[in-house]
Amino acid sequence: MNLIHRIVAAGALSAAAVAAATSAGAQGIVTTHRLSAPLASEAALAAVEHCKRMGYNVTAVLIDVDGVRQATLRGDGSSPISLDTAYAKASTALYYRTDTIDLVQRMQNLGAASIQAKVPNLVISQGGVVIKMGDEVIGAIGISGGPGQDYDTQCARAGIEKIRDRMK
Repeated sequence: MNLIHRIVAAGALSAAAVAAATSAGAQGIVTTHRLSAPLASEAALAAVEHCKRMGYNVTAVLIDVDGVRQATLRGDGSSPISLDTAYAKASTALYYRTDTIDLVQRMQNLGAASIQAKVPNLVISQGGVVIKMGDEVIGAIGISGGPGQDYDTQCARAGIEKIRDRMK
């Protein structure tokens, strides 16, 4: 099994384990949590504004635990392609249940080639951050448009931090 298949399989097993643990105590009913529309919009706006204050234009896409776009904000002057890239970053963070900046480091440590062209909506690039309520992943936010490094991640985290006290 090549590296790409191992990475995808590991993610699928993790997702299956989380799903099994979540529904194990239920009798056919699955309860999920997600941000309200106003809170999701506020997080996206805070992330875009944070990046703007640092001097660059980005797009923020916030998705719920099912991977559905809940809030999208394309900042003034951000590239049209940043809409798809921000979504892919959020999807990747949600899929792996970890911030994409950590995945970038893992891939570098493994010496792995990019797998983003092989799996739809998967991009191993910083800027995707999971949103947690306690230990439960309830969504993710993806930011695209910063000049590299960890700038997109900083903005995503600033967006989440803006609403953290109301995520209950």
